[in-house]
Amino acid sequence: MTQYQINIDDDLLHTLFEGNYGLKRLVEEVVNQVLQAEVTEHLQAQPYERTEDRRGYRNGYRVRPMKTRIGTLELAVPKVRNGHFSPRLFSRYQRSEQALVLALMEMVINGVSTRKVRRITEELCGIGFSKTTVSELCKRLDPVVRGWNERKLDSGPYPFLLVDAMQLKVRKGGRVVPQSALLAVGINHEGYREILGLQIGDSESEDSWSRFFEWLKGRGLKGLDLVVSDSHGGLVNAVQRHFLGVSWQRCQTHFKRNVLDACPKKLRDRLAKKLRLLFDAPDLATARSLLEDVLREFQGQAPRAIQRLEDGFDDATAVMVLPECYQRRLRSTNSVERLIREVRQREKVIGIIPNVDSAIRLLGAFLMEQDEEWSTGRRYLNLEEYWDWKEEQKKASKTTAKREAVA
Repeated sequence: MTQYQINIDDDLLHTLFEGNYGLKRLVEEVVNQVLQAEVTEHLQAQPYERTEDRRGYRNGYRVRPMKTRIGTLELAVPKVRNGHFSPRLFSRYQRSEQALVLALMEMVINGVSTRKVRRITEELCGIGFSKTTVSELCKRLDPVVRGWNERKLDSGPYPFLLVDAMQLKVRKGGRVVPQSALLAVGINHEGYREILGLQIGDSESEDSWSRFFEWLKGRGLKGLDLVVSDSHGGLVNAVQRHFLGVSWQRCQTHFKRNVLDACPKKLRDRLAKKLRLLFDAPDLATARSLLEDVLREFQGQAPRAIQRLEDGFDDATAVMVLPECYQRRLRSTNSVERLIREVRQREKVIGIIPNVDSAIRLLGAFLMEQDEEWSTGRRYLNLEEYWDWKEEQKKASKTTAKREAVA
């Protein structure tokens, strides 16, 4: 991930107390310094620096407006002589802002927005925008988001898959209806997280999840060893139908919450501590031993909670067969839920999304940028030990099969 050194003088810093104007000036200064850093990286040389690695020369600036939620920024985009310089900033970080502004514009045009939304939209986009303006902006943004969301997933196996969903309010056929945004995050063979895709469905039913999984497999998803999700009935059934031979890990965070919900209030704190120890166990044998202790201690005082714990224990500890270094990050859907919370911050600005296409654009643009951050950042998991462990498991399985054949 690229790191930038930003310098802010005292006068500019004091403008922060001047409301939106001060914040706008500060953001302009920061972004302009980022552009300077990008052109320096592109040319491999500072201004007036003599170096054998130089790839070209600066050739002034061009002023480019950039619409954001704090107003229109006036940016000084560097130009280069005898070459082309295209800042990553515009192609990468503005997509989600464009999607947000487009959704606001659609609300105004469709006559369903409040006066506050109209005022904000006019401040961001100018007074004069129309259906034609929205249409032209969609033509530029939609193919980019669609291309990313429908890309091939054939670069290698994805041993781990985490899935979750979020609820949206979308206007369809003149009325507001609830919709589910189904989301999948995969960990590829190199250990990097990827956002594999997004679909909008009418519900979280087994049919909706089945169509989602068929879509992922049709794009090349393969090599799964573990799927992590909550215990929604339709989702679990779809996982079992479409990923035969793949282990299912029930999200431990949701599971512990379900167990504690069935426990008398006066016992919850004590049981929560026991569950924390149980699920932090280094291996399955230790976890089972701790489970027996919990059963003996709480069976008579919290029978409903203990029944839930017994029924779901095996599904919630499926991850414990893996090497211990992978268990913590694969035992729950917390990483996907954090991603959904980030998406929710943008969705809340809109409230009721104008249509399904707008929902795909709004969510997809942000997820696309997050996916790029993950792919260029730190590895989420170092899978070298995992692949060695898996090879040992295969050898052990073959040995066992030979012994059984002889017997």
